Amino acid sequence: MPPAMRLLDGLPRILLAHLPTPLEELQRLEVSLGGPRIFIKRDDQTGLAFGGNKTRKLEFLIADALRNGATTVVTVGSAQSNHCRQTAAAAARAGLHCELVLGGEETTPPTGNVLLDHVYGARIHWTGMERRGERLAEVADEVRSRGERPYLIPYGGSNPVGAIGYVVAMLELMDQLKERHLSADCIFFASSSGGTHAGLTVGARAAGYAGALIGISIDKGERSDVPYEEELADLSTRTAARAGMDARFVPGDFVVKYDYLGGGYGVMGELERDAIALLARTEGILLDPVYTGRAAGAMIDMVRRGDFSPQETVVFIHTGGGPALFAYASGLTPAGPPER
Repeated sequence: MPPAMRLLDGLPRILLAHLPTPLEELQRLEVSLGGPRIFIKRDDQTGLAFGGNKTRKLEFLIADALRNGATTVVTVGSAQSNHCRQTAAAAARAGLHCELVLGGEETTPPTGNVLLDHVYGARIHWTGMERRGERLAEVADEVRSRGERPYLIPYGGSNPVGAIGYVVAMLELMDQLKERHLSADCIFFASSSGGTHAGLTVGARAAGYAGALIGISIDKGERSDVPYEEELADLSTRTAARAGMDARFVPGDFVVKYDYLGGGYGVMGELERDAIALLARTEGILLDPVYTGRAAGAMIDMVRRGDFSPQETVVFIHTGGGPALFAYASGLTPAGPPER
């Protein structure tokens, strides 16, 4: 490990995840696609609350909350937020209260991640058509009015504190590849709030990784206000500083694919549905309809297009999200028996 990265050992951290997560070769998927070697990093198996990438971030975020004397964690997300589900579980594990600000309207009965939010004892605030960010501040004020001390976690846990979790993940992956005498030509993952993407990028620079990091955009089109790559550069630079690295990043350091946005955030189309079915029926691995289904669908499409030779090796980082499948049951239930 580079000397600068040893400073990570001094950062506040609470152990929540089952690490290292497995790195598995998808041999039946390789045969089905006729493409490169494909490995999957099983961050859906981090252990907490059915697993997922947010657990790595929460190891540092919850530790920071405890260090700052917080009594309540407050965060924000979509109705089926994987981040909120794992935050509720992490808060319970640490003895903290949890307040979740969720977009949209409450549905009954609760299903998927919302059901789990309730099980973990989180208090849910539905925002309807309101801006979630504004409601987040109001909920924090409500917490203070009760004499409690809130700790605000941004959308996706994507700030320099949380992104450190994926600096660690990248170094972990590099060690696993080295142990197998492998090198990855390309690493695929879902990119949305930016913390996973930024952390991987900082970790890649620390480890000297020379391959491609390809983030598949889940919800951010090429926008006219602040380009996503600029957000990633800023977050990566601040994350590197927190890790003790003297490193700066620019928008050109990032590859984000916007070609697979389909119907928009949370809208499951044929790309996601086909990827979910293919991974389930070749490898017995479940993807989710929002993040990993879209990211894996993009990778599969690129392999089928011939973007990678059979001699190359790609890694897909499975960031979790399985509980959301149950909220999309109507779109995943086949009309008849599967083809043989």
